[in-house]
Amino acid sequence: MKYIKPIFLLLVAAAFFSFTNYFSKDGFQPSTDSESLLIKNENLKVAYFASGCFWCVEAIFESVKGVEEAVSGYAGGHTKNPTYQTIGRGTTGHAETVAVYYDPKKVSFETLVDVFFGSHNPTTKNGQHPDYGTQYRSIAFYTNNKEKQIIDNTIKKLNKEIYKGKIVTEVSKLTKFYPAEEYHQNYERLHPNNPYVQNVSIPRLNRFKKKFPSILKKNH
Repeated sequence: MKYIKPIFLLLVAAAFFSFTNYFSKDGFQPSTDSESLLIKNENLKVAYFASGCFWCVEAIFESVKGVEEAVSGYAGGHTKNPTYQTIGRGTTGHAETVAVYYDPKKVSFETLVDVFFGSHNPTTKNGQHPDYGTQYRSIAFYTNNKEKQIIDNTIKKLNKEIYKGKIVTEVSKLTKFYPAEEYHQNYERLHPNNPYVQNVSIPRLNRFKKKFPSILKKNH
């Protein structure tokens, strides 16, 4: 009987290694709640957007009905395993990005694209006030041709009706998404008294909520 425990631990370790390797292939690291969320609900899909500080963007998408979780991270660049410090230098190619886990039965990808364009200025190159640099640029990511078509059609419509051809948002195929450090997750909710949150994040969220009241979660 003394060999049962070592064998059991070995099997558990092997299973954990396989689990970790599975997610690392797509740039995910099972250190955040996003991975466990995805495992628990196979019906969820993921959309990826970059539009300035991910503290702000995460809070905006988490206020939308049908969105189960939004995870801050990095995407769109060439550097492997970026960190908050390295992307701040503007040399990694990555932008602060949010992975939006949503239930397609409750909210469509089209609506999420509308949220994306309706919650930031897509005509500002490399930044959203007061944050500027390539890491804060506007990117709508797609993972298949249908998503790309939806994004392209939305840009075409907005350029014609509102922005007069001035949209500078990148439309990029997602290659890898790297979750940001744990202290960045749910930052606005966990640090409501932070000066940046008070003066930038919360006002941006409130502007969005005023603009899109019909798609907000109850009591949000």
